[in-house]
Amino acid sequence: MLVVAFSFWNYARSYADSIQPSSFRSFSVTAEGKSSAVPDIATFSFGVVTQGGKDLGALQKQNTEKSNKAIEFLKDKGVEAKDIKTSQYQVEPRYQYSNCSNFSSYQNCPPPEIVGYTVTQQVSVKIRKFEILGEVFSGVVQNGANSVSQLQFTIDDPAALEMEARAEAIEKAKAKAYQIADFGGFSVGRLLSVDEGGYNPYPMYNKVMGMGDVQLESASAAPSIEPGSQEITTTVTLRYEIK
Repeated sequence: MLVVAFSFWNYARSYADSIQPSSFRSFSVTAEGKSSAVPDIATFSFGVVTQGGKDLGALQKQNTEKSNKAIEFLKDKGVEAKDIKTSQYQVEPRYQYSNCSNFSSYQNCPPPEIVGYTVTQQVSVKIRKFEILGEVFSGVVQNGANSVSQLQFTIDDPAALEMEARAEAIEKAKAKAYQIADFGGFSVGRLLSVDEGGYNPYPMYNKVMGMGDVQLESASAAPSIEPGSQEITTTVTLRYEIK
């Protein structure tokens, strides 16, 4: 009976340790892994803003014609239809407000009057051939766009880079764990948990051609654009049992 009782107690203790190891019997290490590559995708957006009077239909037609002309230019440069997307279409009224300072409290101030409309169309573009970037930026403006913005470089499929960074982080964490155990005079036990966190920065250019927030009416010479490199950084935390 004593042997059976001891076996049961030993099994229960081992099972409890396996599902919920106490904090004083474990330690954790964190390491970082990095991988970098030259981006293979550039994305940007261009806008066509048309402002005029109360003839909304005419304004919409004018805006559409300019947008379509810019889109046709992109297709002529080899940009596929799947990489061109209308991201925003907006119609806003423009109001004229009366000066109500001369009205007494017994008089009603006239309501604001619509004097015209502003039609805005925003198009997002993905470029896979960097050699045409400068010509594309100038060309969309020459073909109807009056704003170009939000240039970003990225990697179309970052999975391979993420795996490379993750593998480096895990190897570094393992080495750190055994080093700490050696200095601390204990042995590394079972791997209890793995936590990962990643950060993926990329270069971003707001408003191409250094125009700030100014909308463009015409394009100068094609700008020179360099994609640089993109770095993927991943952190991994390993928690081990102390033996």
